[in-house]
Amino acid sequence: MDTPTARFRDPRSTVYDFLDLVLVRCPGCAGAARVVRVPGDEGPGGRRPFAARRLVCGGCGASRKCDGTRLTFPRGAAGPVTDPYFGRPLWLRAETRHGTLWAYNLDHLDLIRRFVAASLRERAPWYDTGQKMTLVARLPVWVKRAGNRGEVLRALDRMRAGVPVERAEAPVEAGGA
Repeated sequence: MDTPTARFRDPRSTVYDFLDLVLVRCPGCAGAARVVRVPGDEGPGGRRPFAARRLVCGGCGASRKCDGTRLTFPRGAAGPVTDPYFGRPLWLRAETRHGTLWAYNLDHLDLIRRFVAASLRERAPWYDTGQKMTLVARLPVWVKRAGNRGEVLRALDRMRAGVPVERAEAPVEAGGA
């Protein structure tokens, strides 16, 4: 088990901060696909969560588009964990004996991992911004318990290892005459 880091300070992130890229299971090949914001679309009133999205799979070439006007977030632990735009199962999810652990993307996963690994967890004061419940404050109690730290960290590491490595594009060499 990793030794806990000294301190975690809540960056006041919300679930909306991680919606620019969501890793999902592809509807065509069941591989990893990405839900990304359509470039140039900021959404109504400049609100990024409601911008148009595109589901793109690098494996089979599947592509879908969503206008982004309806978001459906998971409620509780009873149902499947899906992305808020297309309703596709999330790629980053792991079952533990306590429940399902999930993340939208690697940044979301890293935030949860830093929180769980820390021995000292400082909450952001609610009176600074008026925001009472941040993303880490909304984590289930079983994730926050120090007694479950080892199991949760192992599940987070399994999820991280399951992310497919992006193929690096071959560099284009400038041709000289």
